[in-house]
Parts: sequence; structure tokens; C-alpha cells
Amino acid sequence: MPHLSPATTRLLQRLALAWCGFIVLMAVVHWLALDFRLADALYGLQGGEWVLKDHVLLQDWLHRGGRTLSQWMGGGVILALLASLPSTPMRPWRRPLLFLFLAVAGSTLVVSTLKHLVSMECPWDLARYGGEWPYVGLLKWRPGGMPDTACFPAGHASAGYAWLALYFFLAATLPRLRWLGLATGLGLGLVFGITQQLRGAHFLSHDLWTLMLCWTISTLLASWLLPQGGQPRHRSTAPTFTLETLPDA
Repeated sequence: MPHLSPATTRLLQRLALAWCGFIVLMAVVHWLALDFRLADALYGLQGGEWVLKDHVLLQDWLHRGGRTLSQWMGGGVILALLASLPSTPMRPWRRPLLFLFLAVAGSTLVVSTLKHLVSMECPWDLARYGGEWPYVGLLKWRPGGMPDTACFPAGHASAGYAWLALYFFLAATLPRLRWLGLATGLGLGLVFGITQQLRGAHFLSHDLWTLMLCWTISTLLASWLLPQGGQPRHRSTAPTFTLETLPDA
């Protein structure tokens, strides 16, 4: 068995504890049928159909536009990372930018891959909400003739929650702004996730799984690529700038 450093051991213990808590939370969501209670409420408020499914604000602005916004943000990270490769004033940013790129790309890739490996229904697919199919659920046998669906975890929410990586990126470079980074990732993920729930594309638990996966990926990559796992070296109120202390990638 490989020897683990104390920092790695503490990290794995925190992740294991967090995932245990998350599994308990998912059990409670399932036991209380919160997915269906919330979807029933949203469906009922729209008059017994998904009238917001094609609404210009949700479909064009927050779904397609939100995806484009995240892609443009990712493009900005790639350009900044490329600019940091030569020996320029950008060079000290190379490692944190590499982390940010890998965390955002890795989060969206993992969620997208899981969506295509795990068949699970969207609310708008279900006969309960005007669709054609019964609810089967996660990892259960599907009736013959029932098409595969790619609704789990929530893909669009990952375009927002992937930016939770900004918390670790800013904690390692501009610690005073790390909470702004956290708010950006959480805010984008919430807006994108709620948008899709209003359109009937996802249940609540789909978004929560996406949030947990994105947070886990950022945490693991930060522990590998950033000093102290991306945790700030100083108090948040101190006017510190730790970028010059980072090693080159």
C-alpha cells in the first residue's frame, strides 16, 4: 500500500466524510420524494404542462446563452494559459491557470460522460408530466423498447458549477477574491440548474449530483496543482498577493 502524506490523508478523509454526508442527503431526498414534489409543484404552476420549455428567456438566454457564456469564459482561460507559457510577466500564472483549465474542462467532461453512460429519464419524458414513459430510476432494469435517455447528472448545471474552481484559483492567487469566485460558481450553477428544472429537463437530485462531482474534481486537482490545496495562506482581510510564491507548472 503506497505511503500517503498527512496532507493527502486529511484530504481523503474530508472527501470521504463529505461523500458520506452527500449519500445520506440523497437518501433523504429519495425517501421524501423531493424530486417529484418539486417537479409536481413546478409543473402545476405552469398549468399542467411545461409551458416554459421553449420560453425565450429560459431556452435562448439562460440555456443556449448560458452555455455560450461558459464556453467564452473557458476560451479566455485557454488564451491566458497560452499567454503564460513563454517567459513573460504572465508566467507566474501558469500553474493556477493550468489548474483552472483542467478543473473546468474535467468537471464538464466527467458530467457529460456520465450522462451518456447512465440512462435516466428527464421529467418531460415521463407520462406523469405529459411524456410517454414510466419512471424507472437510477441503475434499474429498463423495459424493452424504452429509449436511452441522458438526463443524469445535469449537464447544463455543470457549465456553471464547473466554475467552483474559481474559488481555489483565487484562493491561491488573490485570496481576498476567493469568495467572489465561490459565489460565481454557485450562482451560475444555481441559475443554470433552476432554468432546466423550470423547463422540465432535470430533477433536483440531478443538479445536486453535478454540484458534488464538480466540487470533488476541483478539490482533488487543487490538492495536486496548487499550494496548500488552493487554500489561502493568509486571513481574507489581509491585502496579500501570493502569486509570486507559486512554482512554475
